[in-house]
Amino acid sequence: MDTTDVIVAPQLERQLDDLARRYRRAGNPGLQLLVMLGGQAENLLERLPDSAKGRLEEATLRALQIATDAAAGSRAGAVPDGPDWAHALATTAMGAAGGMGGLPTALAELPVTTTTLLRAIQSIAAQHGFDTDDPDIRAACLQVFAAAGPLAEDDGADMGFLAVRVTLTGPATQTLLTRIAPKLAAALGKKLAAQTVPVIGAAAGAAANLAFTRYYQEIAHVSFGLKALARDTGQPEALLTDALRSRMAPVGIKR
Repeated sequence: MDTTDVIVAPQLERQLDDLARRYRRAGNPGLQLLVMLGGQAENLLERLPDSAKGRLEEATLRALQIATDAAAGSRAGAVPDGPDWAHALATTAMGAAGGMGGLPTALAELPVTTTTLLRAIQSIAAQHGFDTDDPDIRAACLQVFAAAGPLAEDDGADMGFLAVRVTLTGPATQTLLTRIAPKLAAALGKKLAAQTVPVIGAAAGAAANLAFTRYYQEIAHVSFGLKALARDTGQPEALLTDALRSRMAPVGIKR
């Protein structure tokens, strides 16, 4: 019997269990936000004016384009990698500021928050030992935004984004951003709606940004945790993603 298999297999199982717990935990702050607002996620978008709904995807794509350039520049310059809580604190303050003036300030805050979120995701990639100057890793950082979002019901069925491999070079950059934008717009629309709630706009903006930051940080830890497991064990990443998905399925249900 190969003793390596005896030692490594249980270790791998525990690590996958830990990643599954992270994935489940990701949406908890979003649920707390919904309790605070006294509404349902699907009702939040109805609070947005029709004009804002029509511009949301375009605004999100523009925010992603700005974030892609700015977040890479901040890593290459004087902004060091920081702990998860530092990014959460920064986006919380931005959300409060964005919520003070209702929808106009919330829309203006969108690119800044998206940049900080991407910067936080890049920092987590670096924590797991990946080079964020590598086009594949930069693409993987953007792919984190393809997750459902903290205000969505998600039982782990939609995990395809974890295994998608895209290189961030040339025309592929715009193609990737265009594919991610609708998914992120659906999530960010709920955030913007929370920031327009009368009286508590600033508090809701702060809570929404905290929920979004914690969510994408947890998803980033899952995404790059899987990549690190694939790198360290030699197991195919797609196989590990399937193993994680099976842990997310309700008891008695096979996907």
